[in-house]
Amino acid sequence: MDFKLNQNSPVPLHSQIEEYLRTLLVQDEYRSGKRFLPKEVTLAKKLGVSRNTVRQAVNTLVNEHLIQRKKGVGTKVVNKKIATRLDNWISFTKEMRKQGIEVVDYLVTISLEIAPDEVYGALSTSKSKKIWKLEKIRGSKNAKYLYSVSYFHPRVGITGKEDFRTPLYELLETAHDTIVATSKESISAIKADKKLVSILDVAPKTPILRRERLVCDPGDRPVEYNIVFYHTDYITYDIEIKREL
Repeated sequence: MDFKLNQNSPVPLHSQIEEYLRTLLVQDEYRSGKRFLPKEVTLAKKLGVSRNTVRQAVNTLVNEHLIQRKKGVGTKVVNKKIATRLDNWISFTKEMRKQGIEVVDYLVTISLEIAPDEVYGALSTSKSKKIWKLEKIRGSKNAKYLYSVSYFHPRVGITGKEDFRTPLYELLETAHDTIVATSKESISAIKADKKLVSILDVAPKTPILRRERLVCDPGDRPVEYNIVFYHTDYITYDIEIKREL
């Protein structure tokens, strides 16, 4: 450790330690969770200060939700999660950009195929028709955040030649004059099966957030049936409910 406290500085010792710890937070080995931050007692001994001085610096970062303590384990950098809100329907790409995270598309494929029965039922279309299926694996450069499967009503006019790396609903509006207005959703918690373990790079039985969505146009006609599986280390789903008076 090259860091040394400046005993002659007007900056309090705990503030100097806090700034040092902040420099560690942005380093890949700490940010990825591969390494724990130095223990309070170890840091106190190396810097020649009391443990309370170190703890004051650590508490500041804990209160800012930048790090978390786990008793008997250590102190780690908190993974920055993407918060998706039910009352604020914006694209995943825009949600990521709002938090300064660059979107990485690990997979984007479009295919025309016979869909499961539940898809035809949700879209209210004939089972005799093949339906366009869009699959995406998305995240940041550090991790895969979600696996998404979308099926589109034949009325939309998908050709398979569209650029599905662009925000989906903007694409539907500009390329196919299809405007989406409502989203009917259900959310459940599941355990990662073999397929999701492979797709999202998670351990078996890892908790996964499953969101099922039926997207409709202003006439309440189905446009898209979508299922997304979220890696819960990186994604939260916030709900705000107002009481009727």
